[in-house]
Amino acid sequence: MTISTAALTAGISTRRRSLRLVAITACLPYMSLKAAWIAGSHLGIPDGSPLLEHRLTAALANGVTVLMDAAVVVLALLLTRPWGRRVPAWLLAVPMWLAVGLLAPIMVGFPLQLVLHGGGGGHSDGRPFLADWVFAVVYSGFIVQGLALGALFAGYARERWGHLWRGRVRELPAGGATGAQRLTAVTAALLALFPGVVRLLRAFGAASADGSGARSLQCVFVLFLAMAVTGAWQLAFRRGRALPVAVPLALAWTGSGAVTCWGGWISLGTLVTAYRPTPLTSLTYAGQMITGLLVASVIAHFLADRPAKAPL
Repeated sequence: MTISTAALTAGISTRRRSLRLVAITACLPYMSLKAAWIAGSHLGIPDGSPLLEHRLTAALANGVTVLMDAAVVVLALLLTRPWGRRVPAWLLAVPMWLAVGLLAPIMVGFPLQLVLHGGGGGHSDGRPFLADWVFAVVYSGFIVQGLALGALFAGYARERWGHLWRGRVRELPAGGATGAQRLTAVTAALLALFPGVVRLLRAFGAASADGSGARSLQCVFVLFLAMAVTGAWQLAFRRGRALPVAVPLALAWTGSGAVTCWGGWISLGTLVTAYRPTPLTSLTYAGQMITGLLVASVIAHFLADRPAKAPL
């Protein structure tokens, strides 16, 4: 028994509408909580929390994060509506790269923390920061957002740009990668050594974490650094020849987004909070960001050099 094209298309449309609804619904708890805090509520904020000390700064930060989560709603619509196909590639790729970069470490790190440490709402100086249920609600919502948005983007990208990563690494032109791309990949690998080693030392207790996260999260960012560098290396030097081209692209895309976005986000946070990292921590964040941006440039050049249309 065969399935008609119309029935298949209808099934795909239904699945995408369902994923869109899930992604948008998953944003509501976080946005509602932030809106309550902006309005002056202390819901989920215990007495003595540093969040109560800087009301104006907290309100501004909450407003920014509400807008960031609202961007997920826009992306969900863009990926499922006909007008989304007319959006320039860069105008979709950049926000999606940022979304993946911000959500992926949470999707890996939060479940890992629950398993190893049981979560927690403490501040780096031991004071209560947020109630445990806030982390559970917010991060669970982020995980659902990431899964739904990732599924939507995978389908959208496959239909619009699937020819760009068709085939296996061994089928790529041997001389396709330029010297500049290879130099960029090597530079990224060398730069990644510094933040990678610092985070490994902190993960195993050989250096102070300086309030930058639990030991398990240090390992999470080592993982994303390794993903970014490995993906860029495979694209630039045609390594992992038996792999589908999509694999190194996904590694480089996810890894570069994670280390860049979180290095930048935490660095930005130091400008509006009382947290002041040590010079070593600041250099670690900077190393992450530079590594991620270099890997992102390898991805951009790789895709730009691919044929503009799928072969007939």
